[in-house]
Amino acid sequence: MENFEENLKKLEKITNDIKRSDISLEDALKNFEEGIKLASGMEKQLDAIEGKIQILMNEPVPMSEENKPQLDDFADDSEVSGTRR
Repeated sequence: MENFEENLKKLEKITNDIKRSDISLEDALKNFEEGIKLASGMEKQLDAIEGKIQILMNEPVPMSEENKPQLDDFADDSEVSGTRR
């Protein structure tokens, strides 16, 4: 993630450099190419992060004392009251 943040800062700097009025066309084109490469790499990183998040979101929550299964919703009424029908 640190690499992503560094690349984002670089991309912001490149964007600001391109917006300068005193930049040559050649330098602007060079910066634009570098920015496109950075953005493409960052998009791949975001896709990988999104994939990890999807896996984590779909992963079942491990059972613990706070996360016990609720079975009483499925119990027969006679079992709950202690009598048989």
